[in-house]
Amino acid sequence: MKVSVLGSGSEGNATLVEADGTALLVDAGFSGRDLEQRLLDVGVGTDALAAILITHDHGDHTRGMGVIARRFGVPIYLTRRTAAACTRLLDGSEQIREYASSRRFRIGPFEVEPFLTVHDAVDPIAVTIKHVPSGSRMGVATDLGRPTAAVRAALAGCNLLVLEANHDDALLWSGPYPWSVKQRIASSHGHLSNRAAAALARELMHPGLVAIVLAHLSRHCNDAGLAHDVVARALDRAGYRGPLAVAPQDRPLEPYDVLALRRRYGDAEQLTLF
Repeated sequence: MKVSVLGSGSEGNATLVEADGTALLVDAGFSGRDLEQRLLDVGVGTDALAAILITHDHGDHTRGMGVIARRFGVPIYLTRRTAAACTRLLDGSEQIREYASSRRFRIGPFEVEPFLTVHDAVDPIAVTIKHVPSGSRMGVATDLGRPTAAVRAALAGCNLLVLEANHDDALLWSGPYPWSVKQRIASSHGHLSNRAAAALARELMHPGLVAIVLAHLSRHCNDAGLAHDVVARALDRAGYRGPLAVAPQDRPLEPYDVLALRRRYGDAEQLTLF
């Protein structure tokens, strides 16, 4: 299983998961043309795209879904309430597949497990995705007002995490946003700070966690180096040995081969069959 964060931030989010000739796009927050280019940048053609999985209705996660779905005949997976909130992006010709939180479903070789988060969207979801043949499992949780017990339980045991580190507390309160926006971001229905992301990442540490990507950084209230340093310090104290990256907004990260990373950094006893 390979994971490519195609870009992440307040201007757009998309993550590609691929294995066995099947590619699954988690969120489509860029224009259709931009998404096509980002897929090509990581060596994946649109013919391999099996589905688009939408986590919630905000534009930085949905902007290009209708264009890609119509142009390439790709089904869109979303919840009923999210679909109702996104009608302006759809013309009725798309293949819509509704899913419900806490109910697993299959897309090719992938088992998708959605779970509810706390965020100011109509039906906010995060997901874990398991590549069934290898047992590799990754989680995408980029819009978390707070890490609830259910969120922590769902993300436990993942081999790779795409985890929100939206803002630095000091930069947020001294930054250019109106007071009401600052309160929203810092609230339990807003976004995770670097400090909160570091605490969650450390709590989710286990021998098989082999890669972490920090995502959804604020352009005005965070800095990639700062976010990396805050989370790295917490992980270093916990004995984490794998890569820690920060997803940029304007370009994809290099793909992560999860099974290869498990062989290099993970619990060798879990990989004897591979």
